[in-house]
Amino acid sequence: MRFPYLFSPVKINSMELRNRIVMTAMHLGYTPKGEVTDRLIDFYVPRARGGVGLIIIGGCPIDEYGGMASMVGIYHDRFIPGLKRLTEAVKAHGAKIGAQLYQAGRYTHSSMIGGKKPFSASAVRSRLTGETPRALELHEIPVVQEKFAEAALRAKEAGFDAVEILGSAGYLISQFLSPITNRREDQYGGSLENRMRFGLEVVEKVRAAVGPEYPILMRLAGNDFMEGGNTNREARIFAAELEKRGVDLFNVTGGWHETRIPQLTMFVPRKGFVYLAQGIKSAVGVPVLASNRINDPELAEQIIREGQADLVTMARALIADPYLPKKARDGRSETIYHCVACNQGCFDSIFTFKPAGCLVNPQAGREKELAPARVSKAKKVLVIGGGPAGMKAACTLSERGHRVTLVEKTDKLGGQLLLNRSIPGRQEMVTAAVDLKNNLLHLGVEVILGQEANRAFVEAQAPDAVVIATGANPIVPPIPGVDQEHVIQAWELLEGQKGVGSKVAIVGGNAVGLECALFLAYQGTIPPEVLHFLVANRAESWDVIQELVDKGNKEVTVFEMTGKAGQDIGLSTRWTVMAELRRLGVRVRTNTKVTAITAQGVEIETDGKREEVLASSVVLAAGSRPENRLVSELEGLQAEVHVIGDAKEPRNALHAIREGFMLGLEI
Repeated sequence: MRFPYLFSPVKINSMELRNRIVMTAMHLGYTPKGEVTDRLIDFYVPRARGGVGLIIIGGCPIDEYGGMASMVGIYHDRFIPGLKRLTEAVKAHGAKIGAQLYQAGRYTHSSMIGGKKPFSASAVRSRLTGETPRALELHEIPVVQEKFAEAALRAKEAGFDAVEILGSAGYLISQFLSPITNRREDQYGGSLENRMRFGLEVVEKVRAAVGPEYPILMRLAGNDFMEGGNTNREARIFAAELEKRGVDLFNVTGGWHETRIPQLTMFVPRKGFVYLAQGIKSAVGVPVLASNRINDPELAEQIIREGQADLVTMARALIADPYLPKKARDGRSETIYHCVACNQGCFDSIFTFKPAGCLVNPQAGREKELAPARVSKAKKVLVIGGGPAGMKAACTLSERGHRVTLVEKTDKLGGQLLLNRSIPGRQEMVTAAVDLKNNLLHLGVEVILGQEANRAFVEAQAPDAVVIATGANPIVPPIPGVDQEHVIQAWELLEGQKGVGSKVAIVGGNAVGLECALFLAYQGTIPPEVLHFLVANRAESWDVIQELVDKGNKEVTVFEMTGKAGQDIGLSTRWTVMAELRRLGVRVRTNTKVTAITAQGVEIETDGKREEVLASSVVLAAGSRPENRLVSELEGLQAEVHVIGDAKEPRNALHAIREGFMLGLEI
């Protein structure tokens, strides 16, 4: 076996898992009324079939006052029949299943609980909701705790193999534990011993309800990453006490929803928070589960082999590829579609109250509806363009039994995804291109590189269908002076075709413009290996090291015409990009129009006032337009012709891959 540690069984109290991979709880938006739906079951069954050891669903609100209507309900007996359908369907494929017991406290929006005021340890305003909760009265505390126990009993009756108590991310148990949100002066406030009391009593009540052999898990913040809050030191003390009360496994994550430390975006390096799990593991004797940005079996194997944790979370990784465990176990790791932490399909959808999807897996959440069916009669299909849309179309068509040839005019596959390899915090997007390429090869798609397609080439191929996925070209805005030598396109910069001077003006504050700013602002900062060397050897003071990390050798200013930069960046990612730009000293000027480019820099207009800004180089990030000239050239062709991706309309990779997949189902 290639991954002997990852695929070894493990016991959690009386529950034995077939391997160390856990799909932890995520809000998916597939249960609009709280009842289990066919859509939810259809989502989880392929993950069970794909080989995961344990699936935890949720959050599952324990009462009507600490969640959203669209979460999987467990606060009333009426939910039990639907939950039984789910547990039976998952367990039929060898996976175990648990329910996460959820109470959000001050993170609850009053509008979602009928206008009632959310409750918490103390009346401390939530930056997440903008609301101030009421403090629980002393006599109310045991009532709330009993709700956890009652929900745990329902879970057991519904056939769940375990329950997980949510004690992280700034939810109710975290609110009692933290000195930031707990200002109480009774036995539940003040010292750490008192602040732990609420969570410890919850576990005691749940254990009393479910019995000694039923597994109880705890989702724990290894560090709140909140100024003045709990660190791994306090988390270790809490975990040790929780173990005494009956917790059988700790699922260790980090951060609250209010923290300014990125938790789930590409800015977080792979396995970036495993050290938190390692800290908890040093304090307890039960198994510990490491979470956040673990998307590959090689990483997972290393974490377990080296003793940093006993199990690993692959939550979004299993949205991206339900069959990741099976592929790894069967020696087909190269065909895994990895989660790239883009958040575009999952978190960005949830934050706008839409069901979760996935950039690399357009089938996510629509598993039965979009199941690729084998064709009765194979067609010869020519795909023109090796970007994400073209590659996904080629993969899907080949999976369905068509004979597919893909032609790309450059010498490499990936299209605009490859631009991300130079952008700090965006390099993971290149993984999406590599995964598509690997699957093309695995599926036996004929790939022709370095060949520009024209009508003669297409006719020589004699296809039954042609897919035009030729992408887009950058726009040259009609600005006086735009044709000067010191003016370059963003794509030329990111591809490494041209360099820039020390003072750079970027025209356009869209995603590409801000990514160019990051790329330039990082130039001259110390790389990670040098940082490690300096810190390990105490070669410089911390102030000097901080300056070397924060300050490069480029002075960068971004000019955006509208009132907000980065409007085409998802909600869950934009704030991290803007924070990083501020850290690096990049100036972002909104409501500012570049009216001319001169030899000395740019002329701008802000609120009717004109000025000149010095710049040795100007980078254009003014958007792109479809490259689809081939459409008219192929008019009258006997074959059917389809246009997808940026060749149809420039958007992002999520739309491109989705269109490629959908067309792959259609032909």
